[in-house]
This record gives sequence, C-alpha cells and structure tokens, in this order.
Amino acid sequence: MARTDETHLDDLRDAYRDEAGREAGRKPQRELASEMKPLEFLRYCWRQLTSMRTALFLLMLLAVAAVPGSTFPQQNNDPSGVATWMDDHPTAGPWVERLQGFHVYSSVWFSAIYLLLFISLIGCVLPRVSVHWRSLRSKPPRTPARLDRLPEHREATLSTPPAEVLEVARTVLAKRHFRVERRDGSVAAEKGHHRESGNLLFHLSLVGLLVAIASSSLFSYSGQRIVTTGGTMVGTQLDSFSGGTWSTIDDVPPFTLKLDSMDVAFEAQQTSQIGEPRRFAASVELTDEPGDTPRRETIKVNHPGKVGHTQISLSGNGYAPVVVVRDGQGNVVQDGATPFLPQTSNYDSTGVVKVPDAVDADGKPVQLGIQGVFLPTATVNAAGEPVSAFPDTASPLLVARVWTGDLGLGDGVAQNVYTLDTSRMTQVQGTDGQPFPLTLKPGDTVQLPNGLGSVEFAGIERFASFDVRYTPGQTAALVFALLATTGLILSLFLPRRRVWVKASAAGGGAGTVVQVGGLARGNDAGLAEEVEGVLRRLRESLGEPEPDPEPSGQAGGSPPPPAVGDHEHSVHVPEERP
Repeated sequence: MARTDETHLDDLRDAYRDEAGREAGRKPQRELASEMKPLEFLRYCWRQLTSMRTALFLLMLLAVAAVPGSTFPQQNNDPSGVATWMDDHPTAGPWVERLQGFHVYSSVWFSAIYLLLFISLIGCVLPRVSVHWRSLRSKPPRTPARLDRLPEHREATLSTPPAEVLEVARTVLAKRHFRVERRDGSVAAEKGHHRESGNLLFHLSLVGLLVAIASSSLFSYSGQRIVTTGGTMVGTQLDSFSGGTWSTIDDVPPFTLKLDSMDVAFEAQQTSQIGEPRRFAASVELTDEPGDTPRRETIKVNHPGKVGHTQISLSGNGYAPVVVVRDGQGNVVQDGATPFLPQTSNYDSTGVVKVPDAVDADGKPVQLGIQGVFLPTATVNAAGEPVSAFPDTASPLLVARVWTGDLGLGDGVAQNVYTLDTSRMTQVQGTDGQPFPLTLKPGDTVQLPNGLGSVEFAGIERFASFDVRYTPGQTAALVFALLATTGLILSLFLPRRRVWVKASAAGGGAGTVVQVGGLARGNDAGLAEEVEGVLRRLRESLGEPEPDPEPSGQAGGSPPPPAVGDHEHSVHVPEERP
C-alpha cells in the first residue's frame, strides 16, 4: 500500500527537484545579449525619445511642471509678491528660490521638459509625413478574391454588360470622392486619406504652437506708465516693466507719447446703470522715433496705438488732483497734478503727496507726507463716512491727513509713489490734540498748524494708464491653435474606407453579377450605408430597376416573428452572417 503521509510527499518533491536540476544542467545556458555599441545606444535612445508614448508622457509632465508657476508668485510678473512670500516663509523661501520656483517658466528643468517635448514631437511626426506622402501617391489596394468575406458585402444581377458596369462604377465612386482605379474585372476605390492628414496637421500644429509660445516667452515684454493730461511718456522710461528671458527695457522702441486730453463719459440717465462707463478715449500725439513728425491718434479700449509691432493700450484712467504745498516760509515746494488710484467703481481714489524739501516757520528742514482720498461726487454713507456717489466730478472733495518725519527717500531703496510709509513719521495734530484734518474743495487753501505751511487744492486733472506690450508669438499661436483644431476634427470625423466593385457574366450569359464589398479602418457605422449607396447609384446610373422587396417568410427575406405568448414550440431564428 502506497504511503500518503507528509514524509512521503516531501520525498517526492525532493526527487522532482533533483531530476529538474539534472535536466537543467544538460541544457545549454542562455546566452546574454552583447553590449550595445555607442552608436547603437544612441539609436536606441532616439527611438525611445521619438515614440508617441514618450511624447504623451512629456506633455503630461509639462502640464504638471507648470503648476508651480501658478502656485508661487513669479519674479518677472510680481516681484513685490515674491518679496512678500519670502518674508512670510523664511524657511521655505530660500529652498523655493534654489529650485527656481519663482522663475518656473525660465527654469532649467521646465526648459528641459519643453525642449524634450519639442524634439519628441518632431521625431514622431516627420517620419510619418514621408510615409503618408507615399500613401497619398499610391494606388488603391488590390481587389480581394472573395468580396463576400468583407464586413459589408452586397450582390445583385444586372442586365448591363460587365465592361459598362465597371465604367459606370468608376464614375459613381469618383463622384463620391474616392480615389479610383479600374482593373481587369473590378474597380478598386479608397478614400479617407486626409484622416491621417488631419492627424499630422494636429501634431505639426502642436509643434508650431510650442514654437510660438517659446518665442513669446523669450522675446515678449510689457510695461505700464501713468500720464497726466498734458504730460509726456517715453517708451524706455516706464513705471513698471516685465520682460521675457531674452528681452530688456532697451528693446522697447524709443517712442514718445503726449496725452492731450481724456474723453470720459458715464451713464447718468438709466437708473439701473447709473455710473456705468460709456466712453473712454485718450487723444495723444505719438512719435515713433526722436525727430519724426508726431501723428495724432485716439487710443480707446480694444483700439490700441501701434509703434512697429508694439501695442500701446489704454488700460485705465482716473483723477489727478492739483495740490500746491507752501512751506513755513511761504515757498512753493509742491505744485502739480498727483494721480490718485481709483479703489471703487465710483472712483473713490487714494493717493500720496510727498514733500521732502520743505522748511517750517523757524527755517528748520521738515519732510511732509499728505495721505488722502479724492471723492469725485462727495456724499456721506449710512455710517457717516465720506464716500463718492458717482464717478464723475459733480461735487469733488479731497480728504487728507498730514504726516511729518522721515519719508525714507534717502535710503536708496525704491518706493511705491502711491503709498506712504509712516513707520518713521508722526501725524500732524491740531490744537485739540486730534489728527489735523484736511477737507478741501477745488480752490480751497488750509493753513497747517505748527508753522508747517499751507495746502491748496488748485484743481483737477485726469490721468491715463497706458500698457506697452509686445507679444511676438500671439498671432502665430492663434493660427496654429486653429490649425490644430481643424486637424483634430479631420482625424476624428473623416472615415477611412475602401470599396471594391466586381462585375462578371452570369451563368448562361443572362446578365451580369455585380458584387460590392466595403472595408473600413476601425469601427465605422456608415460603411453599410456607403456600400448600399454605391450599389443604389450604380443601378440608377445604368437605368436598372430596383429589386422588388421579398415577401416575409420567403427565401432571402426575414423570418416571420413568433406568435406572442406561444410557448409550446420553440422558434428557431437563424444567425446572421457577420
């Protein structure tokens, strides 16, 4: 009796392993592949880089790499935001700076992904272009021996001779936009090659789009400048400037722009839209280069002025109160229009007047800072605070506070002209010990306490904010984006089909047997309709009558449906041929 305990099973396993080891020892060892030569290794790397799988991976990686650019403030667009982020995150800030998190789109790692994607797309597309070009010039494929094995097949018997049937079939297929070739006993036709053309157009447009975006990132620039009425700006002197990797402020054309007047209107009739802007236009004199004859232009919203390829757009406007400051000796130390930046839709505007060279009544140097709010149409809200009720100057009012001390202008650090750093200043107080208020209407003058002088609200000017911008790849990016969309539509909705028509004499010479077969690349729900349409138009062109529909239940027709509720006898439904 055979042993079936665990000891016997272990003996069997050991014997099997020994036998397997002896068999393995008799088999020749598998040879390892030889090491690749440098040229072979480079060819292997190139094949991997130019595969579509790698291109898709790099495209996804580029999208992921762009996320930090929207997470962290960027140095070229928001330098003050970078400084604030560094102050708020003293530990993480230096690491983000080392990893180029504040220069994402010009960083080494983002540029490497971008260039690899660019090379991968070119390597993927260019070989396919040559293959597709040969395919466009090639003839339709040979006619299969048995058309009845194709996914779609139709057969009919006509009275027309075979030669005439094939000639008419060639004409019918040509009218249905097929590339046609007549052969001995058959006609071969093919269409839908431009499906691959659309696919290639899409990928080539992606390459063009990458080039356009890269050129914009490298060579574009933008800058802003505020100009009061009657003032002049020069292209190379801007209040703020941000440029691409290879552009500086020296690339801005040396144009000059003089703001003659501002034409601004607000809605004052319709109650539901009171205060809505209706018209913004700046009348300017523009000179392309020093020494050129100035030309008059009207710059409006969405209608910029142009100097070469550089656009000068109207990006904003506001009020510039004319404030005259006299010091304690009666000398005019400030006289000019100061832009106040709008904060609300009714143009409640804030601004600062800095006076660094004043003296008091005793002749001692003193620095003054006036921090105020300009209200075009002054009123009082429910909380008793002065606000503007309308954006136009129906009842202008200037409300301000005065500070003395160190303005910080001698520190050598750039300052924002629209803010006042009061950390080293003291607010001027009245005789009652409260902050001394300035509430001025146009033409009013207020004497400051402590012999500091006087402040006069002399009038109101307007200012315009101009945006100077150059984006070299903007038009090209739009063109390539439209081409990519067109290519994508062609590759998705243009079917690739092949149709063959065979004509042979029927047995006994009674007519012609016509076979029409169709084949599509991938799933094509319209292939059956295409084959039916070819046969139907062939009949119409030959003047052949349509066949009578076969009665139900006869050969060639559909079987009659089973009686509802009849479960005594099973009904056999023949399977359709694929």
